[in-house]
Amino acid sequence: MPALRSDWPGVWRCETPKKLKYLLEPPVYAEVVGRRGENVTLPCILRTKPNHYKVKWTKLEQKHVGLENIIMILNAHAFKPYGHLGPRASLRKAHTMDASLLLSRLELEDGGKYRCELVNGIEDESVVITLRIEGVVFPYQSENGRYRFTFHEAKEACAEQDGTLASLTQLYRAWTEGLDWCNAGWLHDGTVHYPIIHPRPACGGELVSGIRSYGPKDKNHDRFDAFCFTSQASGSVSYISGAFSFNQAVHACKRQGAELALVGQLYSAWRFQNYDQCDGGWLKDGSVRFPISTPRERCGGIPEAGVRSFGFPNKTMHLYGAYCYR
Repeated sequence: MPALRSDWPGVWRCETPKKLKYLLEPPVYAEVVGRRGENVTLPCILRTKPNHYKVKWTKLEQKHVGLENIIMILNAHAFKPYGHLGPRASLRKAHTMDASLLLSRLELEDGGKYRCELVNGIEDESVVITLRIEGVVFPYQSENGRYRFTFHEAKEACAEQDGTLASLTQLYRAWTEGLDWCNAGWLHDGTVHYPIIHPRPACGGELVSGIRSYGPKDKNHDRFDAFCFTSQASGSVSYISGAFSFNQAVHACKRQGAELALVGQLYSAWRFQNYDQCDGGWLKDGSVRFPISTPRERCGGIPEAGVRSFGFPNKTMHLYGAYCYR
């Protein structure tokens, strides 16, 4: 009997299951979750071994349909890694029928769909596994104000803050977790969106809540903010209390063998370590922010947890503490 499958809420398609002869079906909606820096296993188990076969692991690139990003090719005797993922890829080989792929030291860009394909002469079949990098999406704008980034500048800005431009899937997940933001920002596919939970006149009128879309925009000329994505960081964030100018904050961190934290690093500490500090502090980009995991009246008065921002104050006239990363 055909199964109904949904990739997005409200969009359903009919899918007839295909009985696999050589490969074991993965779990329904097979998804593997990992954090940056961790190792994960993408499962692929053989039901039976043909006499002459090969298994090919590839990453499916959405931006270049039909382009194969080969990671590894193997048979009963040997395997060979390929491409930029190859050096971090190996085989689990838990038993003789195991063709599962091990990916080590996960990076932000590793998320996506992976295909395990068995080829036996003119026959072939495959299973697809989704790898989701667990992380957090944060909106980011230029110190010069709202809507100043071209697509390429937005991509660079996210990288400078220990992140990458978010995907629509990552933004959608962030929206389901409470992200409500009135400014439109670039995503990694060159489209522009913004997530709204509480519709209001200043944010597109009384349209229903959801991900509002401007669609694809000119990457070289149109200007918006950015939605960045980051995952857990390898170091730790700490706060130094004081009344520092920006340069004094830089030196305060250096005296502790650290440096001013990036925005992505502060979001990572808030998301993964429940970092809570009710004091504004300088970050490396010249902004002043503070992370709140337990909302309370005297810490911004907003009922939701999050990272609060004071924007980009004058670096010499305004005095704050410092958020350091080591």
